[in-house]
Amino acid sequence: MEYSGNIQKLVTSLEQPVQYQLPIGDDLVPMNSHIGNFISLSYLSEINCIACGRKTNKSFNQGFCYPCFQSLAQCDSCIIKPEQCHYFEGTCREPEWGEKHCLQDHYVYLANSSGSKVGITRGSQIPTRWMDQGACQALPIYRVKNRLLSGLVEVALKQHVADKTHWQRMLKGVPEAVDLAAKRDELYETCAQELAAILKQHDDDAITPLSDEPVVDISYPVVEYPDKVKSLNFDKTPEIEGVLMGIKGQYLIFDTGVLNIRKFSGYKVRLQAP
Repeated sequence: MEYSGNIQKLVTSLEQPVQYQLPIGDDLVPMNSHIGNFISLSYLSEINCIACGRKTNKSFNQGFCYPCFQSLAQCDSCIIKPEQCHYFEGTCREPEWGEKHCLQDHYVYLANSSGSKVGITRGSQIPTRWMDQGACQALPIYRVKNRLLSGLVEVALKQHVADKTHWQRMLKGVPEAVDLAAKRDELYETCAQELAAILKQHDDDAITPLSDEPVVDISYPVVEYPDKVKSLNFDKTPEIEGVLMGIKGQYLIFDTGVLNIRKFSGYKVRLQAP
């Protein structure tokens, strides 16, 4: 079996375990069935921007050419720091994009991928966001009216809980289970004053606690985790091959190392598998 074309981030489906498909060219290749088999991925020395399609010698921000990286709102710094949302500052690169993506309900959540962490996502990205991060448990704890508010709430909470995933630790195995509901209740109490201060500047229904949501448990198709995590890179090693031992987050786990598929969105690749 052989496929070739530009790749995009892995497409996920919440099943037990998560089901993965690799977009490559016009195809969506089911990847779970290849776990345990020898496969190869060959970089064909071409990169196309995932936004405009133009050829680019270098990829920026996981798949964009430099002009798109500089001009698109989805590449702006406030995507990483939503508490600095440019739409509300009146400096959004694309106000229409901001209205569609930022002026909608967002969720603040707790997850466990390499230990407890807080994060935010649009409602439409649940549970995709959690699977992309390799979370084994996830729990939405607040619904808020827009992206700016989600960032402000996250800033308050991350004084008391991590906001980053340790990707190497995430790829070494299944993390110890965490009582996310207990952590949620603890944060409700600890951050009450900070959140009250945020609400004073917004409508009463701008932040809604979600105290009755169930924890979502997620398992991944991995037959063996690596003892040491070696990162594979198309720019350094155009030919990547080995036995596919599993998939977690956006990583293909080979017996030779791990490959972050999302990082290489827009790269033209040939996939060969049984």
